[in-house]
Amino acid sequence: MKKLLSIIALAFALTLVGCSTPYGLDYESGLPPTGETYAEITDNPFIRTIDRSVSTFSADVDTASYSNIRRFLNQGILPERDAVRIEEMVNYFTYDIDAPQAGEIINVHSEYSDAPWQSGHKLLMLGLKTEDIQFDESVGMNLVFLIDVSGSMFSSDKLPLLKQALYLLIENLRPIDRISIVTYAGSTKVLLEGGDSTDKDEIIQALDRLQASGSTAGASGINLAYKVAKENFIEGGNNRIILASDGDFNVGESSVGGLKALISEERDHGIFLSVLGFGTGNYRDDIMESLADHGNGVYYYIDSLKEAEKVLVHELGGTMITVMKDVKLQVEFNPASVKAYRLIGYENRVLDYEDYEDDTKDAGDIGSGHVVIAFYEIIPVGSPTEVLTIEFDPIEDLKYDSTNYLDELLTLSIRYKEPTENTSQEIQKVILNEAYTTTPSKEFQFGSAVVEFGLLLRESKYKGTSSFDAIIERATNALEFDPHEYRSEFVRLVEMAKNISTAD
Repeated sequence: MKKLLSIIALAFALTLVGCSTPYGLDYESGLPPTGETYAEITDNPFIRTIDRSVSTFSADVDTASYSNIRRFLNQGILPERDAVRIEEMVNYFTYDIDAPQAGEIINVHSEYSDAPWQSGHKLLMLGLKTEDIQFDESVGMNLVFLIDVSGSMFSSDKLPLLKQALYLLIENLRPIDRISIVTYAGSTKVLLEGGDSTDKDEIIQALDRLQASGSTAGASGINLAYKVAKENFIEGGNNRIILASDGDFNVGESSVGGLKALISEERDHGIFLSVLGFGTGNYRDDIMESLADHGNGVYYYIDSLKEAEKVLVHELGGTMITVMKDVKLQVEFNPASVKAYRLIGYENRVLDYEDYEDDTKDAGDIGSGHVVIAFYEIIPVGSPTEVLTIEFDPIEDLKYDSTNYLDELLTLSIRYKEPTENTSQEIQKVILNEAYTTTPSKEFQFGSAVVEFGLLLRESKYKGTSSFDAIIERATNALEFDPHEYRSEFVRLVEMAKNISTAD
């Protein structure tokens, strides 16, 4: 009876959101779609500071995981464990932290308080906020939309939704922008090349002609898109391919490897690649994320017209305008204060210590007005918690040796490049032990609630006493800053997850 009621509730929910298909849900088993693929994620472990006091990782502003999780919950099922990337959940939201001062490209925000899910542990919040460049004042854009029109894109949550999303975007194009449309299915085609952005009727007519049919030729489509991007290249401008697909390329692993190499090479020539993911059932999240990473782009998952509006209208500057590239963060913890630490999320963004100063090592980019948040769970010195030893190669010339700078908790170093430069610059910030507070800001409270939700959804061994009720209470207390009501929606999603878990 419980299973029957769940199916009825799911069917009713699908009717409410206006979906014509059940998103590939297996009604007999009640399990998530089996054709979807996700890269395996293993939670970052606690690391003893005496074993390795330095943590290095790449910035990440992707948000695809959160909207994909929302899609699962709207289907009435919990997301697959590896679909949950906590850093993308946290960075989906806007945080009310100070913008950089005049003449600065970035502001560094930090807070240090208690870990809500683990008594005796602390939680460190690090935030980076870039300068906000008005889109109307930014350089010209050469945008090549590479659109998957294969048969797998037929359903209403794929190509039809994509077309609606692009209708929103073209209303914001300027005379200095160029737009091209390349399609791929069984063959590739250029529908529009270097289109005049002021001739919106021409662009709309090209979009109206899009129809889904045939097999998938993703590799040849990407090659053609780069050819078109080069022919319309804007010196000093924003040259970007935007791949829109469900990721079902029908190509082997060797071909995927070749695509990554091509995308990386063209990235170094000034043509970036971002990804808009659509659909369900055969969704290839692992491929989509990897292609965007190699292309110095951002990866979004579009599950609704509201999400398309968020990405292509409300956050257009952050989506399209890169202000910092190859952004790397390195945190050196003081062993006099920190017994062990754990970076939460960013598992596929962790870098080797040597990568930090290596300007040839690719890392994440940050757009205009973006806020990037990272959390560390910290076990303070004196805690009885036991942490396993992990062997690391020794590092020379570290700042802390357990006997100096006893008032300091850590030093945060940030390396980045200007969008057109190949040599990095560095910013450093010292965080003192006295930064600890028992009354963190509402931004800390909300961010930590999102982290805790991710720990629960992943069934992480580090979830401690996490609970849906605690998440709801903390997030609800932080709704004062809620542009476009994304935080309110988060609370509703947590409530849905709680109900699904209780039903199971």
